Amino acid sequence: MKNKGDVFSIPSIIVLGLLNPCKLKTKIMNYIQNLLLIPAFLVFSACSSKADFPVSRVTPAADISAKKSKDGQGNFNLEIVVENLAAVDRLDPPGKNYSVWVVTMEYGVRNVGKLNVKNSKKTTFNTVTPFDFYEVFITVENKGDLEYPVGIEIARTKI
Repeated sequence: MKNKGDVFSIPSIIVLGLLNPCKLKTKIMNYIQNLLLIPAFLVFSACSSKADFPVSRVTPAADISAKKSKDGQGNFNLEIVVENLAAVDRLDPPGKNYSVWVVTMEYGVRNVGKLNVKNSKKTTFNTVTPFDFYEVFITVENKGDLEYPVGIEIARTKI
């Protein structure tokens, strides 16, 4: 039994472990498992990040999520999954398309494509961009090739 002021040294721990080899084996296995879990967690958490968009005031029925990942060439993949988003011509005021934008640290706001929705239950948007981004947002636009957003913002999230 350990008294106040007793300090266990490495040899005493080994001796105690030899007296009870099952406890020592269990402690070593737990330690190894914890060491292996840390790098695995870091690898998988560094591969991708996911974010849900908040409920939109313009299209409240829409359920939107985004996933960002980095590929082997250093480009960034963006996948957006949209459910129950109304077609742009049904909005008030109506538009021609939904544009997807990313916000980058170095290059500001960038248009990365159009989200094609035809009153479908589920739509998926995928794109690859060289820009590392930290925010994604969707707007209703009357043109598809805009440099900067001018239409109504549907939803925005940090990722």
